[in-house]
Amino acid sequence: MTTFVVSLFLPYTVDFKEPGDSPPAQDAPAAAEAPPSLGDIARQPSVNASTDTLLEQKQQQHQQRQQWTAKIAIPQTPAAMVEQEGYFTPNPASASMHFLQPKNPRTLVRSDAHVPEWGLNIFNQPRSTADPSIPGTILEYAKAQERAEAQRERSRARAKSLYSNGSRADNRWEHGWDVVPAVQGNGGLTNAIRASMERGTLKEVTTVGTVGFPTDALDNDKKREIYERLEEEHKALSVFVSDKDYDGHYSHYCKTILWPVFHYVIPDHPKSKAFLDHSWVFYVKVNQAFADKIVKNYKRGDVIWIHDYHLCLMPAMVRQKLPDAKIGFFLHSAFPSSEVFRCLAARKELLEGMLGANLVAFQTHEYAHHFLQTCSRILAVEATEDGVQLENRFVNVFDSPIGIDPEALIHAREEPEVKEWVDIMQKRYQGKHVIVARDKLDNIRGVRQKLLAFELFLKKNPQWVEQVVLIQVATSTKEDNELASTVTDIVTRIDANYSTLAHNPLVFLRQDIAFSQYLALMSVADAICITSLREGMNLTCHEFIICQDGRYEGTKKHAPVILSEFTGSSAYFEGAELAVNPWDYQGIADAFAVSLEMSAEEKERRYEKLHNMVYHHTGDWWMKNLVDHLTKVFDEQFSRDAMAIPRLSTLDVTDRYNAASKRLIILDYEGTLAPYGAVKRTVLASNDKINDVLNDLITDDKNDVYIMSGRTVEELELLFDRISGLGLIAENGCVLREPRSNDWFKFPNVAKTNKWKDAIKKILQYYVERIEGSWIEVRACSLVFHYETTNQPELAQRQAGECANHINDAAEQQRIRAIPTKSSVIIEPSDYDKSTAAQHIFAKYPETQRPEFLFVAGNDRDDETIFKWAGHIKDSGAVRDVSSVTVGERNSMAMSTLTNGSTGLLGVLSKLSKVTSSR
Repeated sequence: MTTFVVSLFLPYTVDFKEPGDSPPAQDAPAAAEAPPSLGDIARQPSVNASTDTLLEQKQQQHQQRQQWTAKIAIPQTPAAMVEQEGYFTPNPASASMHFLQPKNPRTLVRSDAHVPEWGLNIFNQPRSTADPSIPGTILEYAKAQERAEAQRERSRARAKSLYSNGSRADNRWEHGWDVVPAVQGNGGLTNAIRASMERGTLKEVTTVGTVGFPTDALDNDKKREIYERLEEEHKALSVFVSDKDYDGHYSHYCKTILWPVFHYVIPDHPKSKAFLDHSWVFYVKVNQAFADKIVKNYKRGDVIWIHDYHLCLMPAMVRQKLPDAKIGFFLHSAFPSSEVFRCLAARKELLEGMLGANLVAFQTHEYAHHFLQTCSRILAVEATEDGVQLENRFVNVFDSPIGIDPEALIHAREEPEVKEWVDIMQKRYQGKHVIVARDKLDNIRGVRQKLLAFELFLKKNPQWVEQVVLIQVATSTKEDNELASTVTDIVTRIDANYSTLAHNPLVFLRQDIAFSQYLALMSVADAICITSLREGMNLTCHEFIICQDGRYEGTKKHAPVILSEFTGSSAYFEGAELAVNPWDYQGIADAFAVSLEMSAEEKERRYEKLHNMVYHHTGDWWMKNLVDHLTKVFDEQFSRDAMAIPRLSTLDVTDRYNAASKRLIILDYEGTLAPYGAVKRTVLASNDKINDVLNDLITDDKNDVYIMSGRTVEELELLFDRISGLGLIAENGCVLREPRSNDWFKFPNVAKTNKWKDAIKKILQYYVERIEGSWIEVRACSLVFHYETTNQPELAQRQAGECANHINDAAEQQRIRAIPTKSSVIIEPSDYDKSTAAQHIFAKYPETQRPEFLFVAGNDRDDETIFKWAGHIKDSGAVRDVSSVTVGERNSMAMSTLTNGSTGLLGVLSKLSKVTSSR
């Protein structure tokens, strides 16, 4: 059995060789007359030597590219920062990006890997042929597309003419290549996979993703060569898509639309190019390419894990071709509230895509709750605490936080260069209190807010100005010039107001640093500050906690963690961190002061709690948790599937019925005994056959028979008052009438019920006024908002989802739930259902007189609770013979099914009644 781990990027990529080029001279001037092109920088020689030699060359290339990119894209680091900037060596990205390297299999990836985007890579790879940018309006875009397509046609024709006669060939990628650790991708996921494979949680793993660079420049033979080598040597399946499709998918849809919205930023700025007509189609194409790759390689029994927001449509695409596959989807980023998510034009498609999985998992309970609410609101489906009930499937929803691999991180810290850097940094910052931070320089990570808060801290706490140093590593990919300019202004202002010849309180590095420096910096720090405006988890703080274990002399500081309350990690640290609101600058400034002035005892108390949390929520634990939960829910869902539920054996149930001395029979009415419809029409159509069967069953003193329904008391009395001795359960278990009684018992408190009904009716009236033909039905213990007669079904369904969401939010404390159906919204108490009524009935039997035979029949979601109860009764052994049967076509927890519906059930009951009448 293979586990497919699918993410946008593979943990590997390819570095092409170009022998003949010379490396840049070591004494080259810092500034030339004209900057070299990215292509020139990329075409530095790479030799087939040791990994260290390769990394040294890539570091030189990366440094050179960073220098020119910084000069072109954003303002330079202030003058006082230059010395500090030169002190730290830029990170050779691949040095911290190993994955299962044969020389050192314990080497790990930096968890929160902030790496160059496609098109600004440190390896020698083809550049994208996709259009670099798009016009700002849809009309301009359409015109530009026509011109671009015409130009591409001319280029293809010209290339075909040149290459067909052999007069010219593009051989830039024909000089050999190496498989190297990728600099793009999800570092936390990569580490978790590696740890899980080492510990045996995962055995046969095949990764699926793109190779991380544009591939249109490669011919089919070269692609096949890369594909085969990655598959054979690294168990990695490469997905090749066109440059245009990838660029539209990743740069335009994922990064311009999905990423901001998932982090509560609506891309509505006048300069935004986030219109969907041009990029959505590419998102669909790339997801389909991934789905096709899985379908082609899938074998029965394989497990498919799909990761992150790049591939939201993929689960449903795979489900369509592989209906019985075991599919899990994990979203690593945050998931917004329904108010934000509904701003997406393709909101329904994205949700339905994710719901193709058996299990949809999130980092925190908050994100999972948002997803459930969003599904209920936008898709008008029933969302429970465990998941989403679709028409014929149940999709489980789960939350489990990803973690790091502490043992691998400890191993990495034993490298000699880490110890060297610890010694250097301790000397350099001797007598200073060092606060560290490492963030991507974008609008989500809160770097601007952090720097403003630090400036406020220095202003309000002058006694700390000469003693504290904030080292902010600001990694960057595609630059946001406006943000970078603002940040530079803040850095310059702090430098001008608080720096002296002997001390700079702020070290701002617009570059990443080597992994050894990163580990050393985390080890010597006195605090870490993370002020993300919204973040799925953030594993940097986890790595910081491990680095504070005092492995090196003078580093056992157990330093505090200043952490944004809007990160996923904050939800699990349970107050052991210093939680801050990134928009509260004074609050962050106060946290700086608290962290520096905190007593050793308080640091120790907080650190112990954080340390235990990080060691428990490891990457391997996360993966095992997901694997076990997917297996559990898949088995449950398979057992509920209509095709997996065995057909009820009439002969068997008759024999067991005949052998019992006491029997309890509970039957659903609408959809089970009789078709759905108005009560009066049902009565006119005659219930004679049903009444005859029920009368025959009741005449046997061994039988107690109950009819359960979602209908009102008055409707059930109209239907069944002619049958004496029949028990009735109305309003889905809220009201009960015992056999041979005229009194109805209401389970919910009448006074409380009337109070919440009055409040909810006011909410419902708002929607009645907006949906023509809708109306409110008031029942004894519940309300129903009907819209089946409206002439605006799409509007009504959308409003119904919002109505259910509105009520569930407003009345959660009152234990009220709103459940959207195809034509109504049912508002009822969440503490009472058909199973609670059944429990009440069963509890009235003395232990020595309990039924020996229990038979329950139903057909829809209201009956699942009593099916579950019947299963518990069977497992407990309280009743010798238990049968539950569904006559519907949906997935169910019933033990058996009848394919011929109500007719089949009446046939079974008729045979049971004949057993009674023959005595």
